[in-house]
Amino acid sequence: MQRITHIALAGSTIVFLAGCAKSESAKDTAAAMAPDTTAAAAAAPAAASLADFAGKWQVRATPESGKDTSATNYVLTATADTSGWALDFPSGVKVPLTVSVAGDSVVMKSASFPSQRRKAVTVVTESVYRLQGGKLVGTTTAHYKNAGADSVLVLRNEGTKVP
Repeated sequence: MQRITHIALAGSTIVFLAGCAKSESAKDTAAAMAPDTTAAAAAAPAAASLADFAGKWQVRATPESGKDTSATNYVLTATADTSGWALDFPSGVKVPLTVSVAGDSVVMKSASFPSQRRKAVTVVTESVYRLQGGKLVGTTTAHYKNAGADSVLVLRNEGTKVP
């Protein structure tokens, strides 16, 4: 009888310890799967404001692909609010922009204007820029009117602040 009691006690102890271990393991697993809000906050880029981009920027826009890899140069005028943003081309064409902030980037849309890359064609542009290492970097998608199959051009942009 004493032997049966010892076996029953040993069995109960094993079941109890297994249950505790499983419970602790579940807690460890749950903790491991929980998002680390500290790390996520540190890794997330800081939100930008229009004031971060304010100033005049000398920009060079180069097509990402295709036969024509010549650059288009212009000055981007940026203000601390949504008014006064514009592209100024060496030809004298000045293009007003509509702007907004999305996360760490500024999003710009132009009005229709005479293309500086293609003669006798009008274009509308959409650009996204962010600040990186003191420079303005991003892409522009140009939508050419009545250009047929060749109506979209994607350009890689880099700008330096004009002193």
